[in-house]
Amino acid sequence: MCLQKVPPVSAEPSTFIIVVNWNGRDDTLECLTSLKDLNGVNLTIVVVDNGSTDGSVEAIHGRFPAVTVLETRRNLRFAGGNNQGIRYALGHGAEQIMLLNNDTTIDPEAVRVMTECMHTAQDIGVVAPKILFHGDTNRLWYAGGEISLWSGTMRHVGIREPDDGRHDISGETGYASGCCFLTLRKVVEKVGLLDESFFMYAEDADWCMRVRQAGYRIMYEPRARVWHKISASAGGHLSRFKLKNKLISNYRFMIRYASWYHWFVFPWLSVLVNAAATVRYLSARR
Repeated sequence: MCLQKVPPVSAEPSTFIIVVNWNGRDDTLECLTSLKDLNGVNLTIVVVDNGSTDGSVEAIHGRFPAVTVLETRRNLRFAGGNNQGIRYALGHGAEQIMLLNNDTTIDPEAVRVMTECMHTAQDIGVVAPKILFHGDTNRLWYAGGEISLWSGTMRHVGIREPDDGRHDISGETGYASGCCFLTLRKVVEKVGLLDESFFMYAEDADWCMRVRQAGYRIMYEPRARVWHKISASAGGHLSRFKLKNKLISNYRFMIRYASWYHWFVFPWLSVLVNAAATVRYLSARR
């Protein structure tokens, strides 16, 4: 558990925030605007542009000349784009690295609070914030993560629940969402980069599994808040593209981590669990 009041770290660690952009100019500009207000951090912002054709690079240079922009010239997707940014951060002295989706805005105290949580114990390797829906700022999207090898699923704790205080206790969690998490240089150097063989989805859960196998804990810190516009790059909640690639990535994840006995259960149970989740989502929409 991260203490609610902890001594400040002895010096502000060099923190690199990696934001991957692909034809998301307006979202990225709004995200970068929110980063201007961060308090108590020694910050470098790196935007990795995955071959955008919407004028993103020019707009970022014009509005935020202090932001470093890495142009990949092609779409390396989530893992590949973030890996480009992580390599740059490691090569330029980063002590902490944060991944942040471009379709988010962040509370001014979030990075400071996550840094405090990170330094409360030597075995903390990742800190994830509370993430809320951008269009419904009192509704949760992520309040921790759970992985079930029996059902072959990864789920967000508290998703679509009201932010009424039930998820305001910090503590260890199963995985951090790639939407936003903070980690340390030493963790990346030990665990490695994101696995680019995941075309889309589950890269974050896979990386967090490797973090846990390396002996580090993953913490949820609700005092840090982020607001997420949700699936802006994947065509919405229930697009065919999203559902197809999520299913493929989940099976890739299970092939890697499931034991032989899980295979008697998860192939059919995952269908039931995901169908139930879809029904709950559609009911909530009504």
